[in-house]
Amino acid sequence: MRYFLSYLSLFWLINPVLAADELIVVIGHGTLPKADLSTLQRLYTGRVTAINQQTAIPINLPAGDPLRQQFLNVVMGQSEEQYTGYWLVRRYVGKGAPPQELATFEEVVKYVISTPGAVGYVPASKVPPGGNVIFKSVK
Repeated sequence: MRYFLSYLSLFWLINPVLAADELIVVIGHGTLPKADLSTLQRLYTGRVTAINQQTAIPINLPAGDPLRQQFLNVVMGQSEEQYTGYWLVRRYVGKGAPPQELATFEEVVKYVISTPGAVGYVPASKVPPGGNVIFKSVK
């Protein structure tokens, strides 16, 4: 039992590192056009609500999720604390609410496929066949 717990702890320590090596892609509902980094940053901070004049609905994973942390670092250029603090102030001054959160990237994929205008991020290896990739991160 002791060895099992040691291996389990090692797995949990290594797992986020392995996830950090995978490319993140942003997927959008079938009709959404490609987006650049600046547009995605503005979308996920509530400064814009559309991509090339098409309404967009950003979806987040919950705080603490390794994929969300990677997205915030690579795409947004922020830490979890900075992003959460940004939305705390924005909500306080009446400038909106943070993007809706879904529990898993599988839920994000289902939501994006079924909801016009939806945008979410997933590991590149988990893009569904025929998925509309609107942005690819750079490692």
